[in-house]
Amino acid sequence: MRSVTYSMGVSLDGYIVGPDGGFEWTEPDPEVFRFWIDEIRGVDVHLLGRRLYETMLYWETADQDPALDDAGREWAALWNPLPKVVFSTTLSAVRGQAVLASGSVAEEIERLRAEPGDGEIAIGGATLAAEAAAADLIDEYRTMVHPVLVGGGIPYFPRHERRVDLELVETRTFGSQVLYLRHRVRRQRLNGPSPGRPWRPPGSG
Repeated sequence: MRSVTYSMGVSLDGYIVGPDGGFEWTEPDPEVFRFWIDEIRGVDVHLLGRRLYETMLYWETADQDPALDDAGREWAALWNPLPKVVFSTTLSAVRGQAVLASGSVAEEIERLRAEPGDGEIAIGGATLAAEAAAADLIDEYRTMVHPVLVGGGIPYFPRHERRVDLELVETRTFGSQVLYLRHRVRRQRLNGPSPGRPWRPPGSG
């Protein structure tokens, strides 16, 4: 079954966008950008909200930008043909390989998982991720943690006041001090307390 992944740049205090709406601090250096290029190769389809979709529209015509470097052209060559599903109540049409979602996030993920293929279903945007998380549909959280505190804004993690157990499966530190963390959702608790028996820390009596 296709995995559902949620990957974004995030500040150390947990935000993908600052209180002023800015996210320039997530602009990747060449090493981090190379990592994102390699990661997108494993994606079969990308789910986006309107804001992220409109931000990424630049890449539809990026090859016309004379300032675009080789890495940018490589990213555009991978991103533009990638199938995308856009969730919006205001857009009436989308461009390129994008289509407007016809159902909820859960319905679209169920439909995509039923299709052949083993590449990832990637989610971009906190609102979509929160809906998918509420339905327990996210398999992996992937954070590119930038060494900055922005003090507020849009949080990376959904606030549903429920516990989700994670397993750390990969870390990487870049020369720019950006830290990549990849966590897999644990849907069965391992070595946890027996049902009905409260856990107590060692030495608590």
